[in-house]
Amino acid sequence: MTLSIRHLQQTATALLLVALANTSFAESTTVSDAVAKDYKQHLAPLWDHFHRNPELSLMEFETAKRLAKELRSAGFKVTEKVGGTGIVAIMKNGAGPMIMVRADMDGLPVKELSGLPNASQAISTDWDGNEVPVMHACGHDVHITSLVGTARYMAEHKAQWAGTLMLIGQPAEERGPGASAMMADNLWKRFGQPDYALAFHVEAEALAGKITIDEGSPYAGADSVDIIIHGIGAHGAYPHQGKDPIVIGAQIVNNLQTVVSRELAPRTPGVITVGAFHAGSKHNIIPPSAHLQLTVRSLNPEVRTQLLTAIERIAIGTARTAGIAEDRLPEVTVSEFSFPPTFNDAPLARRLKTLLTQKMGSERLIEPNETGMGAEDFGFFTTTPYIPSVYFSVGGTPAADFEQAKNGGPAIGSHHSPQFKVTAEPAVRAGVEATVHALMELLPAG
Repeated sequence: MTLSIRHLQQTATALLLVALANTSFAESTTVSDAVAKDYKQHLAPLWDHFHRNPELSLMEFETAKRLAKELRSAGFKVTEKVGGTGIVAIMKNGAGPMIMVRADMDGLPVKELSGLPNASQAISTDWDGNEVPVMHACGHDVHITSLVGTARYMAEHKAQWAGTLMLIGQPAEERGPGASAMMADNLWKRFGQPDYALAFHVEAEALAGKITIDEGSPYAGADSVDIIIHGIGAHGAYPHQGKDPIVIGAQIVNNLQTVVSRELAPRTPGVITVGAFHAGSKHNIIPPSAHLQLTVRSLNPEVRTQLLTAIERIAIGTARTAGIAEDRLPEVTVSEFSFPPTFNDAPLARRLKTLLTQKMGSERLIEPNETGMGAEDFGFFTTTPYIPSVYFSVGGTPAADFEQAKNGGPAIGSHHSPQFKVTAEPAVRAGVEATVHALMELLPAG
């Protein structure tokens, strides 16, 4: 039988495509199998240790010590006490880019009621001297365990990549100053500025092991705003003799509700929430002052400026309308621990989405379903100077748990709640696998 040249070319092309597909599958299977084995032998007991022994923000002394030990054992050069309890681990592996991978370490002052067999029993003294229970109520134990898994895999497969890998164990994400403290400690000057940055967060609201990559802003910027309202104290039976700061404060709260609904464009997200209103001491006393505490969320600098400007304008304008003198107008202050929005570099996000679809399968990637305006301090690393970065999420709750909740069973515990829990194995393994694939893409050998 005589075959045409065209037929031979088509056959060769088909065989090549099959070979490439098999190679990709083999690579993915190799990573998955290696991570699964490492989880059983090393990462599972490590996660158990971290989960049982959480520490509060700025107090992650033992967590940092254990993380440093694990990274040194993997072959990294580790520097401790960066920006407080921060860890920086470096592995140089020839010429190539520098990639940073960050994991946050701190727990929260919450009593764990997850029902897990290794639920935290930790008690700690908080920043105000109070004895408080502590738990990993936001999954940071998953993050640092995955960081160790990534370190171990990359160290064992140095022939497959080239460049410099920087791993960061970051303190105090929950309280606020962790990333900024590390930057203030001359992070890039001391260790080099990365060409790319990666991080992930485990999500209790998503199916275990699923990956989400947002091409925009996965986390909002957050500002804490305080408004001090100066009134004139008086007897409650003689309100005409004073200027009631409680009434003025109530009017400010109501007026603030119009900012998002009437000043932002309908498809522009923003949040102004009054979380605390402090005033008065007794039923029949009009107090001399009131204090409002706000959280403000935005996804870009322009909207942030618009919201903060409107808050000050409304507070002052409402007080003027109530007859408050110009020298006693409200004081509006923005906390120094404001978080910038976390922006994903869109081309890099698309590149990694395509990569992970090929390596892990299309069923592993799901579309973002973000309904809130949670904040992160990762942007302190990547905003100024700008570093192309991707912050992705990994699901942590099995499908059976969602089904039970849907049918009247236990609700899925939210982040920061006593009932928060994730299933560690699929979350840790997915975090390591996705990070390893991304690193191999960005740190190619040869």
